[in-house]
Amino acid sequence: MGGPDAFARMWAAVLTETGYVAMDRRGLVEQMREYTEVLLAGLRSDRFAPEPVERVGAGLVGMRLAGPETLRASLLLIGADLLRVTGAGELRAELLPAVQGAFAAGFATAMQEKIFRDQETIRRAALEARRGAEVALLASENRFRAMFNQAAVGIAIGDADGTLLEVNTALADMLGYQVDELRGMNVDDLRFPDEPAAMRRPFDEVSSGARDHYRMERLLRRADGKPLWTDVTVSLVRTETGEPQYLVGMIEDITDRHLLEERLRHQANHDPLTGLGNRARFTERLTTAFGCDDDTRVGVCYLDLDGFKVINDSLGHDIGDELLVAVAARLDRLVTAPGRIVARMGGDEFVVLVERSSGRAELVDLADRILAALAEPFPIGGHRLAVSASIGLVERSVVDATPAETMRDADVTLYWAKADGKNRWAAYDPDRNAREVARFTLSARMPAAVESEEFYVDYQPIVRLSDGHLIGVEALVRWAHPEFGRLGPDQFIGLAEETGLIVPLGRWVLREATRQARRWHDAYGDRAPMVSVNLAARQTEEPTLVADVATIIKAANVPPSTIQLELTESAIMSTTGGPLRTLRDLADLGIRIAIDDFGTGYSNLAYLRHLPVHAIKLAGSFMEGLRDSPTADPADAQIVTTLVALSHALGHVVIAEGVEDPEQADRLREFGCDSAQGWLFAKPGRPEEIERWLEK
Repeated sequence: MGGPDAFARMWAAVLTETGYVAMDRRGLVEQMREYTEVLLAGLRSDRFAPEPVERVGAGLVGMRLAGPETLRASLLLIGADLLRVTGAGELRAELLPAVQGAFAAGFATAMQEKIFRDQETIRRAALEARRGAEVALLASENRFRAMFNQAAVGIAIGDADGTLLEVNTALADMLGYQVDELRGMNVDDLRFPDEPAAMRRPFDEVSSGARDHYRMERLLRRADGKPLWTDVTVSLVRTETGEPQYLVGMIEDITDRHLLEERLRHQANHDPLTGLGNRARFTERLTTAFGCDDDTRVGVCYLDLDGFKVINDSLGHDIGDELLVAVAARLDRLVTAPGRIVARMGGDEFVVLVERSSGRAELVDLADRILAALAEPFPIGGHRLAVSASIGLVERSVVDATPAETMRDADVTLYWAKADGKNRWAAYDPDRNAREVARFTLSARMPAAVESEEFYVDYQPIVRLSDGHLIGVEALVRWAHPEFGRLGPDQFIGLAEETGLIVPLGRWVLREATRQARRWHDAYGDRAPMVSVNLAARQTEEPTLVADVATIIKAANVPPSTIQLELTESAIMSTTGGPLRTLRDLADLGIRIAIDDFGTGYSNLAYLRHLPVHAIKLAGSFMEGLRDSPTADPADAQIVTTLVALSHALGHVVIAEGVEDPEQADRLREFGCDSAQGWLFAKPGRPEEIERWLEK
């Protein structure tokens, strides 16, 4: 059976093998069971707190289990068996290195405190030995010698110049010397080669009497030349007159702890799956690059694998992970060089940093080579997987932006590359970014703008060509933006359709238009114009559209036949099922339905006769061919003639859009077109402009 009890028994067995345990077997297992629960609690926590685990490490030292073998064996047991033996499914495996680190830190801190207490005891023993009587001196010397020789840490006594006068066996074993070999050596002989001069300063200050003690980590050289990481504490023993006399050093071997810290530091800065640097390491390198001289340039390639989710979903996450490892290895071979680093940002996103970039061309060449390298299939799990990537490029001087702004812009360009078709790179363009920001600003502002009535409606006359009589108007929404000023529908209707705000906006426009129709009906009676309102394809998908329209028309108290709803040709020709029923229900209410921009799509004309349509609005693009000019396309006149004849054959009224000069109006009359609108007659304007027309 597994669980905390099994792990506690394993731990107790390891402690018994590596040190002397001053308690019976049952008591030791119970103590280890308590410590195991502390470790498991750390692995369950959402935010890891190291202090409880540090107290576990200190507890072993308190039990006099303070040897390096005990520390090493406990860390190995925790790392290799804690998750496996306890078998707790809610444990977070990624916290295991943090638990090991906290345990080691607590063990080391408790050991250092013990060493310091021992050192103070030794120093007092040395002073008492000098001042006491002969018998007391001998007794004190015996006690000191016993402590000196039996201490688990290395102890050395030297003169003020650093010559070793006495060392214990623990220090000799640690350094790989015999005790007699170390006597007479100078501490300089134990320094590791190429040690910075600043590391010697504390020793010089103590030996000169400028300070009484210091403590630091030092890299010493063993007898075989290998490095030895140590925690060194040196204290000064003065003469009765205060002059430096002896130096007492206590040295602890912390090589295992140092290696563990290095491993934990590596894990904190590297992706565990691919071995590449992670987001933290990349951010550190990018920040360092931006701290260079003002003339330094940096480049960033931010890439995302195209369609990686499909591979994960179809072949499984194991295959997906193998593919990520293979991609990382290929990128590492291609990119990594002095001044360059490739890192995994998470998921299927990778980023390349080019320090001291030579310019945009270098980034473009690198992006092309990355795309070419990824195009070669990856043999994974019996499959040959082909992948592509979208890459965002940013290359700039370090004075032009911050690291955070650079990564934001790289992320934006990555989105551009995907939006432009994937398997390509896109370079940062400040003008395009400004347009995107403006679009986002408008999109974010739009919901509040609908509520605060920043929108208003202009009306453009629709004129009967036979006599120039005003028979209708088209309602055109405008936005009085508080920052950008007056905006036409081409600047925000697309955003409204993308965000779904076209539904409440369209409802608001219809409500305003019907209210205006009511005012004109009250003022002009039968001479009041029909009001035509645009209806987006997205609105036809709303299940409440018919009810909403009926409610709005009823609230305005206008005849339904005075309202015309316009849909574009592509939208109305694709209406099948529910949307088609919606159009028929609207027509059944007595509302007129018109096809806007007719002739520009690829319609099934036979299907047209089955639609509940009352009017056809010819696209303004055909009007250019009706001018009497060398650039006029005769085909336009033929198309208009055909469309007018077809529409009349189906019983539809024909309205021409975009009429700008009398020649176009004359040709339309010649072809039998019923009505027209355009700048020849009037530009869109406020309701007062329409009323002046009606009063002529």
